[in-house]
Amino acid sequence: MNTFKIFSILFIVFILPVNAQINTEDALGLRVGDNDGLAFELSYQRYLTEVKNQRLEFGLGLKDSHGLEYIKLVGLYELVSKLAGDYRWYVGAGGGIGAFKTDLVSDNLGLVAGVIGIEHSTPTVPILFSLDFRPEYGFNDDYSDGIDFNIGLSMRIQF
Repeated sequence: MNTFKIFSILFIVFILPVNAQINTEDALGLRVGDNDGLAFELSYQRYLTEVKNQRLEFGLGLKDSHGLEYIKLVGLYELVSKLAGDYRWYVGAGGGIGAFKTDLVSDNLGLVAGVIGIEHSTPTVPILFSLDFRPEYGFNDDYSDGIDFNIGLSMRIQF
């Protein structure tokens, strides 16, 4: 087989399916960040409409630093708007539940959250990058003493 045929087959098998996945409704990835120490969150996004201006985002977060361990599940409803080119911005609100442990106490938590962010997706690769600001208010004084200003950087695969 000559080189042209090999590259043609590779293009058909690998590149065309990737381009078909770019216009998808789902994204799964990792969000990294926090306001005090490093936290990791497995993140899933699902568009609700064909227009792709409304979506749900769910995150399962884990943290173990500065004497605080937690696991929390956060759900957000987001409105998405196009900026220039392949950039979009989004704003939303939601809530979450979880459990935490400090050196002194172990308990459950509830929280409300808002989010505002910017994201970029490339037209040829199904990867979504985003930077967001997520203020959270926890309903347990042992977990949080007010509003936590959570900043995160995410990378998600669109499918």
